Amino acid sequence: MINIPNSLTLLRILLIPVLVAVFYLPFENHLLYAAGIFGVAALTDWFDGYLARRLQQMTPLGAFLDPVADKLMVATALVLLVERHVSVLFTLAACVIIGREIVVSALREWMAELGERTSVAVSYVGKVKTAFQMIAITGLLAVGPATNESWIVALFFLVLYTAAVLTLWSMMIYLKAAWIVMRDRDNTL
Repeated sequence: MINIPNSLTLLRILLIPVLVAVFYLPFENHLLYAAGIFGVAALTDWFDGYLARRLQQMTPLGAFLDPVADKLMVATALVLLVERHVSVLFTLAACVIIGREIVVSALREWMAELGERTSVAVSYVGKVKTAFQMIAITGLLAVGPATNESWIVALFFLVLYTAAVLTLWSMMIYLKAAWIVMRDRDNTL
C-alpha cells in the first residue's frame, strides 16, 4: 500500500530544485509559477499531516522527513528571496526564521535523546508562525521587488516580519519548556 503522506513529503523535497530552476529561468510569469510551486508545497505540508492522522499512516520515516522537507523548502525560498529583495530588514527576518529552525530542530533532537520530546512538541504559536511564513514567502515569490504595486510587496514584508516575531516567540516557548525539564532533571541549573 502506498503511504500517501510520505509521498507528499517526498514531493515537497523534489519540488525544491524545480522551485529554484523556475525562479531563475527567464520566461514570462516565472515568479508566479515559482510562487505556485511553493504554494503547492505549503499545502502538501498541511495535507500530509492531516492524511497521516486520518489514514493512520504515521511512520518513523514520515516523522523524520516531514520537518526536514519543510525546513529545506522554507530555507531555500528565503535564500532566493534574500537575493531578490535586497534589504537589511528582510535579510534579518530570513536569518531569524532559518536560525530558529536550526535551534528548535537541535533542541528537539536533544530533548528526544533525554526522553522528553513531548515537552517541545509543536505549539499553537508555531503553527500560526508557519501560516504567516508560508503566506509571506508565497506572496514575495510571486512579485518582484520592482513591481508597480509596491504596496503589495510592503504588505508581504509586513507578514514576513510578523512571522519573524512569532518565530522568536515560539522559539522562546520551546526553550522555556526545555529549560524547565532540564532544571527539574538537574537541580544545579
